[in-house]
Amino acid sequence: MLLNNPTLILDSKGAPEVTIVVVPRERFSYARKSLESIYQHTTVPFKLVYVDGNSPRSVQRYLQQKSAVQSFTLLRTEVYLYPNQARNIGLQAVDTPYVVFVDNDVIVSPGWLEALMACAKETRASVVGPLMCQYEPIHQQIHFAGGEAHIWEDKLGRRRIREKMYKQGKSVEAMQESLTRTQTELAEFHCVLIRTEIFERIGSLDENMLNTKEHLDFCMTVRQAGETVYFEPRSVVTYVPGRPKSWGDAHYYMLRWSDAWTMNSLNHFRQKWNLAEDGYFKTKYKNLGWRRQMTLVEPLTRRLTFGYGNSLLINLLSQFDTRLNQYLTNRHRQRQQQLLPAF
Repeated sequence: MLLNNPTLILDSKGAPEVTIVVVPRERFSYARKSLESIYQHTTVPFKLVYVDGNSPRSVQRYLQQKSAVQSFTLLRTEVYLYPNQARNIGLQAVDTPYVVFVDNDVIVSPGWLEALMACAKETRASVVGPLMCQYEPIHQQIHFAGGEAHIWEDKLGRRRIREKMYKQGKSVEAMQESLTRTQTELAEFHCVLIRTEIFERIGSLDENMLNTKEHLDFCMTVRQAGETVYFEPRSVVTYVPGRPKSWGDAHYYMLRWSDAWTMNSLNHFRQKWNLAEDGYFKTKYKNLGWRRQMTLVEPLTRRLTFGYGNSLLINLLSQFDTRLNQYLTNRHRQRQQQLLPAF
């Protein structure tokens, strides 16, 4: 564990004040690069808890070796995990005033954690999100620079959700001078610092939010409790989505973005916050499976047709994908009931 500049973020007894909890996002093949970046660019004391949700054997071996060298806590399940499920498992091992949730496809930059901690201490924020970038080359294109997440009522008295992400797709270089620390309504779970005591007030993360909108639900709950969310642009990190590179990747990816998990999440979110089933939700329903279509079905079609593509083949593969998705989701539910109670 890196312990450079040990006076920066220590409690009165000299122990780290923050625990980094790494969880799976949608694949495992980027896990090594992500974890190496944390140890390379984090120069303040920290504890680390790594939640390994049924990664392939090669990744499992790497994490076991790395945990032995760096002495971090490694928690493995033999079943794939919902994101909030993984975060709650990691949260059980946290005993520091702050926790940072980081997805396993995130690359951090120098000073990322110092900036988040400084913002939390100076503003008393319960939640702090960094300048979140997307894609490679890293730290160049903005994914998220704060945003909106609140309920409003239309003329008919219907409760509707407002969700907006600021600066998405903009160049970091072009926007950098205009980005300042500010109170906001939304932070994303790609990477977020949270004051741990908030969980004593609002409870653990809602595991009925299986795979989408869990960041809206959490930030709205925090703000409902009278606490604040801040955006800190001095902390820069990048999440790197990508196509699955192995069956282990593909299997988890298909579950992570399954039709059933998405529908259950959207319905739970709507009912929990008493929201109207308006165009926002109907559009989400209509676009079920778009990630699998874009990342799995269409690339496979191009490969089978030597780069030409074929609409009929896309349609056939999409139907197969839907049926396979239903089968994998049902099997996962059965395995989870058998294997997860140990946690």
